[in-house]
Amino acid sequence: MLNVIDNSGAAVAECVKVLKMDRHAKIGDRIIVVIQKQRTFGPESSPSSSSKTSSSSVAAANKVRRGDIRHAVVVRTKKKYQRPDGSVVGFEDNACVLINKGGEPIGTRLSGVVGREVGGRGWSKILSLAGLQV
Repeated sequence: MLNVIDNSGAAVAECVKVLKMDRHAKIGDRIIVVIQKQRTFGPESSPSSSSKTSSSSVAAANKVRRGDIRHAVVVRTKKKYQRPDGSVVGFEDNACVLINKGGEPIGTRLSGVVGREVGGRGWSKILSLAGLQV
């Protein structure tokens, strides 16, 4: 289970396959995920007459739905790993960014830190969207 840190509309995703690998996923690996939980944007539906318009705007903000099968890139792992310079890095959670089949991120913003290895594995677009790199 991974947290989704972009604004695509997903909150939690489950990894079902690591692409082109026969092992567990590391930072920068492309994986296939199933969306388990959606993120809610904006206010909940209110009893006023504008509730129909607010719910449609919330649905428009979500680019993915629960149960969708998507590609993603792992950007943080709980498992500690050692970098070539000798430093050991581990994060508090497992996190990913959803991408389309062409490799472009679905969301336009990333929240939270991203491992530096993502850029070295060819995902420079994700690295440029991220605010912090560790």
